[in-house]
Amino acid sequence: MGAKAVGFFKEQLKEKDVQTSIPSLNDVPLHYLKPNSLVKFRCLIQDMFDPEFYMGVYETSDPSTNAKVLKCGKYRDVADSGIDFHSENTVTAERQTFYCVPVPGENHGQARVVPSTSYAPTRHKRSYEEDEGDAMDTQQTGPQTEHYGNGDCKRQETEAPSNQSSTTAPLDLNFPLPGEKGPSCLVKVYEDWDKFKVNDILEVYGILSVSPALSALADEKESSALFDPSDSMETAEEQRVHCPPASLVPRLHMLHARPLCHNNPLLPPGMPEDNSAFFSSSLAEFPSVREELLSYFTHVLLGDTLAAEYLILHLISTVYSRRDVLPLGKFTLNLSGCPSASSYTERLYQIIQQLVPSSFYLPMSLQNMNQMRLVPKKDYTANRLVSGALQLSKNTELFLDETRLEQGQLDTTGVRNVTALGNLISWQKVDYDFNYHQMEFPCNINVLISSEGRSLLPSDCQVPLQPRLAPGQTEESLNDLHIPPTSSTQINRFRTYLSLAQLLDYNISEEMTKVTSQIYGLKLQIGFNQCSSVTISG
Repeated sequence: MGAKAVGFFKEQLKEKDVQTSIPSLNDVPLHYLKPNSLVKFRCLIQDMFDPEFYMGVYETSDPSTNAKVLKCGKYRDVADSGIDFHSENTVTAERQTFYCVPVPGENHGQARVVPSTSYAPTRHKRSYEEDEGDAMDTQQTGPQTEHYGNGDCKRQETEAPSNQSSTTAPLDLNFPLPGEKGPSCLVKVYEDWDKFKVNDILEVYGILSVSPALSALADEKESSALFDPSDSMETAEEQRVHCPPASLVPRLHMLHARPLCHNNPLLPPGMPEDNSAFFSSSLAEFPSVREELLSYFTHVLLGDTLAAEYLILHLISTVYSRRDVLPLGKFTLNLSGCPSASSYTERLYQIIQQLVPSSFYLPMSLQNMNQMRLVPKKDYTANRLVSGALQLSKNTELFLDETRLEQGQLDTTGVRNVTALGNLISWQKVDYDFNYHQMEFPCNINVLISSEGRSLLPSDCQVPLQPRLAPGQTEESLNDLHIPPTSSTQINRFRTYLSLAQLLDYNISEEMTKVTSQIYGLKLQIGFNQCSSVTISG
């Protein structure tokens, strides 16, 4: 039954109209979605829980007629009443549970999807708390706060007061970045779960389960109607984390999942070879779009065309391979000489934020470095991976604002955070903290460092910003910088160009290889190899 269902949905989901008609948990409020209906969810796998057992096949008995019926327990959490627990026909099966969150730092200003044709926003009666929460869920186009602390207070939600006592601590939804909103889901996986790994981004299609009985499990562990006999072996804290209220963390029973190589809504899913017509037409526009983008960045960077060139190279860079421990393709850029006045670096980030699918602005203030949790850490009491700000998806733009660094002393946490940033930049890996040991998680994150002098962090290239403006025009140009409309046709062309350039394979011709080797050899002769990174000036 399971194989046939999965095969059917895979075939149906090849049609774009079918994909569009399925409501998305990312865009449609949970209270508008029908329980036990087909939905989709674009997400990052934040954690993987231990496998769990459930009743794959069970037998029910009608008390009045004694008629017995075999039923399938797949794709559901709550069984029918009248289960015969002594039946010899009961089959126990195994499934995996992923804790999934919306893609961290996803820039919602970009039009994500065509509105679902199955979404009918019929207004139901809602609580005051829900209305107030929706009113606060507004688009954030720029850096949200100067100091983040550990981010916990910005990642907590509480159930409606009627369902939760006032003494219960709020549930931490475990979002990697502070200030994030959106649903978290427990995704139940029935086949091929070994194909997925932590930090993968997916579009999951599955059956939505929000049964109130799931919330009651924490208080009624003896309930025989639920498909999780292993829960009785969990500690109280583990039970709270692994079985949160379904109104806050709905369950999604996976029928099909599509790994995403990008999360740019302007591009079709998949690699270029899977959508040759679209990519061929886009490639024809590349030269003109690049010239427009270069001109645009030159204005943003105060007339410095060379810095604009390097910013484009940074934004289209990606790790395409690894040779032993060396990541190939990364290009961390340090823009030094950034003006500290007029919040220039914040506005620069806001402009870049409009052009990339996912990004995060991290002011490197002393308080942030000493208090933030950058590296995920294993909590053995709750048996979960506590997220950190460096748990990011592929090709997320990480903007490190070193102009916010002030004099002071880094404590143990601060030193650990700076070390983690250095390892991320140099090796494209984050060492997750498992208390007794560290585990390397490879990543592919684009890091841009803004600083006044040379950055204290390593970089692949340092470009001193050199404004080509008269002294009196610099401040005026800073004040004239503005954030472009998110729906701008030109901005959409820039977004398409940057994402598509990251996905394309490229080859260097034999002639260009020879020229490059000659230039590199000449540089070695004049002592170019004395520096650990390149400093460019125009």
